[in-house]
Amino acid sequence: MTARIAIPVPTSRDEEYNNLSLPAYVRAIEAAGASALVVELNQSQQDVAKQLAGVEGILLPGSKYDVDPERYGEKAIAECGEADAARTAVDELLLQDAFNLKKPILAICHGTQTLNVWRGGSLIQDLEADQKTAVNHRPGRNVVEAHPVAVAAGSRLAGLLPPDGGMGTSVNSSHHQAIRVPGDNLRVAAVSPGDGVIEAVELDSAEHFVLGVQWHPERTYDESAVSRSIFSAFADAVRKWGPPQVDE
Repeated sequence: MTARIAIPVPTSRDEEYNNLSLPAYVRAIEAAGASALVVELNQSQQDVAKQLAGVEGILLPGSKYDVDPERYGEKAIAECGEADAARTAVDELLLQDAFNLKKPILAICHGTQTLNVWRGGSLIQDLEADQKTAVNHRPGRNVVEAHPVAVAAGSRLAGLLPPDGGMGTSVNSSHHQAIRVPGDNLRVAAVSPGDGVIEAVELDSAEHFVLGVQWHPERTYDESAVSRSIFSAFADAVRKWGPPQVDE
């Protein structure tokens, strides 16, 4: 049976953005040998729960909206964009289901920020306003190699990189927010060496695959062996997933 991965529609209010971004995620999932189940945002919790019962993994995609700073105890600054409440609600349902049942999670860009805040971490609301300006983190969605990332030795991310290397790989970049303080049991897996911005986090657990990257591997699946390795490892974890055993 093909592994099934739930992915929420990126936004609840911008169909043009969804049509531009969603197909790349679905294509990358399918290229890695899994199938995508697209979760619509404007539906009941009960309907979302029914869909989640039929999937083995969760992918949290990017979004054009920001994470509400109130969720990590801050007031929004002028540079912080508006939030998408419908996307937030579905993300929280998906995260709760995945952590309850240890389903594999791959989070990308906004999805990584959501994962971090859901785990009790905080964000930099705007990199330029925070004076994290040494590297251009939003050069445009068509730039394939925006800046390098330094991958932490011994991390899950390091272990899934292709054999020919990738510890100092260059990645694309399209974000103005970033992780400030990692959430509970999330460890830093990669940083931007030019300014120290956190570029990847992962759950500190050998049994539960949870990886969040700040860049967009779905956009560079064809060009980048690192991007293909990320999706391949995620899909493999989804295929191997089974419901936790209950002790009697």
